[in-house]
Amino acid sequence: MRTGGAAASLEQSKPERRHASGMEASMEAGGPRRRLVHLDLKGAPPRASYLAEVLPLLRGLGATGLLLEYEDTFPYAGPLEPLRAPHAYSPGEVRAVLSQARAQGLEVVPLVQTFGHMEFVLKHKEFAHLREVKMFPNALNPHKEESRALVKAMIDQVMALHEDLQWFHIGCDEVYYLGEGEESKQWLQQQDNTPEKLCLSHIKAVASCVASSYPAVTPIVWDDMLRGISEETLAESGVPQLVQPMIWDYAADLDVEGKVCLIEKYRRCGFSKVWFASAFKGATGVNQSLTLIGHHLKNHLQWLKVASNSPADVLEGIALTGWQRYDHFSVLCELLPVAIPSLAVCLQALKNGGYSEKIKENVEKLLGMSNLETETFMSTSLGTFPGSNILTLVTQVSFYLKSSVDELLERNRYVTGWFSPYHRKRKIIHPIIMHHFQPDAVSLLSKWNAVVQDLQAAMEQVFHKCTVEEWMEENVHPSLQKLQQVWSEMCPTLPS
Repeated sequence: MRTGGAAASLEQSKPERRHASGMEASMEAGGPRRRLVHLDLKGAPPRASYLAEVLPLLRGLGATGLLLEYEDTFPYAGPLEPLRAPHAYSPGEVRAVLSQARAQGLEVVPLVQTFGHMEFVLKHKEFAHLREVKMFPNALNPHKEESRALVKAMIDQVMALHEDLQWFHIGCDEVYYLGEGEESKQWLQQQDNTPEKLCLSHIKAVASCVASSYPAVTPIVWDDMLRGISEETLAESGVPQLVQPMIWDYAADLDVEGKVCLIEKYRRCGFSKVWFASAFKGATGVNQSLTLIGHHLKNHLQWLKVASNSPADVLEGIALTGWQRYDHFSVLCELLPVAIPSLAVCLQALKNGGYSEKIKENVEKLLGMSNLETETFMSTSLGTFPGSNILTLVTQVSFYLKSSVDELLERNRYVTGWFSPYHRKRKIIHPIIMHHFQPDAVSLLSKWNAVVQDLQAAMEQVFHKCTVEEWMEENVHPSLQKLQQVWSEMCPTLPS
């Protein structure tokens, strides 16, 4: 996962437009013409039925395509079947989603990790021998022929379910521990071999595989492994002629000048086009449950500045990333329905080349919300967009569940003074004390049981059972079970 930075002051000035040749190909109304919404399906993958509801909204908000990161939700078959999660989409569901995307005029770009972030593959015993470092399942060993065969098999299966692709994202970000495997250490002892050349050789091998089997498809790679490599090494590798780098940065105070310089470097190395990658969620905290729209809006306004200060013909498009986990093993961050208002604001800012009160009103209209707030988490109104009830209920839980339980159990003088864990364990409780806080406890437990029941029902409409269970265990059970435990210990002491 590519993480974001700290928030900075909101800059709402509209970027100056350039009128160079080729502007029409990459920019419109001051923003990138291609706007891909990234669906990170390695966590909380929505049901296909929910995606069918959401796709028309995405199109209406200004999306032109989807960046689909399937990970373990793709219906891999044959020798790759172990990669397939129990809740993976069926081939029919994938075809249905792709058909619905086409009907909405949304271009699809699949994303398959082929180097780093291979945990969903290398955690399995069948593929563990292909790890770069024996202990860690994140990076693929680039020296083994079997590694390349595995990557090709994954790409081929994904390609087989997709028609008329123009781009295919092969990942290749955050290849941690590259060069630390035994075979890599031996390779690096040879003259002129470096970790950078090792990285580039694998990217080139994967990109060449795509080019030879699917000549009409251009591979995209995350750019972080390329940034620190010298222009000479990049140019000599042959990689710039094979791939388009996707430059990612999720910070609210993104360094515009630094990004412009990086784009110029990539152009000098021979890359014909670049992509940008912003974030509409999943970049402000590994266990974040609510989305702070203001942070993500600032990030997109900064990217607009980068676009307006870069050569007009260099930008292919932008992907609005929506990370659902920081990596395969981390907890869930903001659920997709919770972040739809943020996505709406960011898409509209990109489409219009900036953000204004008029654009805010349009977003509110599209989402059916009476008051959209960007600088606080609080949502004061219900929306009509798919899954808006989940946003409302998650907001209640995130803001009030823990605080209300803590207020009762840690700051109520009768609980802390006469109903402490010490008293409860030894059952030395004066019955009359119960009357001072029992009504509050009963009311609180009843309220939260009802809210959680509503939330669970709403989530089950959108997500599979495993997602609902995970979210509840992480975000609800710690506080609710404390309250239920106190209630169960209270009951025997109540006078009949």
